[in-house]
Amino acid sequence: MPDTLVLLGRFGRAHGVKGEVRLQPFTADPVAIARYSPLSTADGLRQFKLTSVRPAKDMLIARVAGVEGREAAEALNGLELFAPRERLPPPTEDDEFLMADLIGCAVVLADGTVFGSIVDVPNYGAGDLIDIRPGKGGASVLLPFTKAFVPVVDIAARRVVIDPPAGLFDE
Repeated sequence: MPDTLVLLGRFGRAHGVKGEVRLQPFTADPVAIARYSPLSTADGLRQFKLTSVRPAKDMLIARVAGVEGREAAEALNGLELFAPRERLPPPTEDDEFLMADLIGCAVVLADGTVFGSIVDVPNYGAGDLIDIRPGKGGASVLLPFTKAFVPVVDIAARRVVIDPPAGLFDE
């Protein structure tokens, strides 16, 4: 995926029989995803114009141009939606950044010891996590992406400081 694209959401199951589809947005303001339409797949081969979105519990319900009927909406299930970085507004606050900018950042402990690097920023429903590949090798580790565990994020320096509980990463 080109660095110029940013993941903004993912289609879910069809909603009803008239072509609406569930949409999980990854934008700070969920309904703002419609402002960045048309969205595309990572390879850019498919584009989707969101004609309307409305909140529904922990997701959105979207209408997509050209998608008519349940079968067509169901065919979108699982597709990730991207927008060019230049279409997004710049950060307005010092501690504001895109989650995509965390990937590749060096991870250091509070005492300055280099621990590894961030390889992903997943969210399995209970909050954002950072997936860290240890510099010494071995399996990657997940850490909640909260101020308590990640007190410093310096995107300009491509570095984050972590403060894990004692023993969390012990063998």
